[in-house]
Amino acid sequence: PSALGLNHLLYDDFPWIHSRVEEYVHNAAPFLAWHSYFLHIYEATLKEECSFAGSIPCLLPTQSLFSFFSTRTNGDRKRGFGSDGDSSISRRPILDGYCVRDGPLQNFEISYLDKRYYPHRLSRGFLAGEDLRNQSESLSPERMEELLRLDHYDSFNLGLENGPHLAIPRSVRGDFSLLTAPSDPVFFLHHGQLDRVWWRWQAERSTRRMEYAGISSHGSERLARISDELDMGGLAPGIAVSEVLDSIWIAMLHLLKHCHLS
Repeated sequence: PSALGLNHLLYDDFPWIHSRVEEYVHNAAPFLAWHSYFLHIYEATLKEECSFAGSIPCLLPTQSLFSFFSTRTNGDRKRGFGSDGDSSISRRPILDGYCVRDGPLQNFEISYLDKRYYPHRLSRGFLAGEDLRNQSESLSPERMEELLRLDHYDSFNLGLENGPHLAIPRSVRGDFSLLTAPSDPVFFLHHGQLDRVWWRWQAERSTRRMEYAGISSHGSERLARISDELDMGGLAPGIAVSEVLDSIWIAMLHLLKHCHLS
């Protein structure tokens, strides 16, 4: 059941919260830090409530954009994230997306359409041709390296958000392109990769460990500070941005030590 005490499932808490903090966390300094904490809460919930023993994997931007959507059969079990939507099984499109036609998420029920309660099946509508190539350009190794060379957090944070971050949902479309984007589980792989790219940017220079700048929230004139609290809307206790920055740095040192020893 919902941890927020709402009339939906625990999983629905995540798209529900994301849709209600959208203006606060996007196009502003909290974008990377808030989503990093959001991922941590999701992974912790999987482990505590669902006996998940792994970690959230990353969707690599250098992979063929839709290769991981393919459905593979292992005995009687279907794996993968399912493929495109199918207009023949949908009554009406959702942002050019239709009901997913195969895989474990074929009949996955979605509760919300942005902030509105609107039960429906998970929808996607893959781009193709020139439109897909235009979006994929933001994910090219060259564009990623350009972002990693940016000197200031504010430029990097907004560049990552308005480039690679938007390219994936604009290519998948359907539920992934809504304020309730976490309705599509691929959201968490996508943001796992964005978190990793942020980690890589920090690793380029030790002075970037606690870098954080820009406006405190979308539309605000107040400048952001690392003491600002990340509001999770009741999904988890709010924490200071500095705690997220410290956690990423500790994880970085642990990984570097592991790589050195191996």
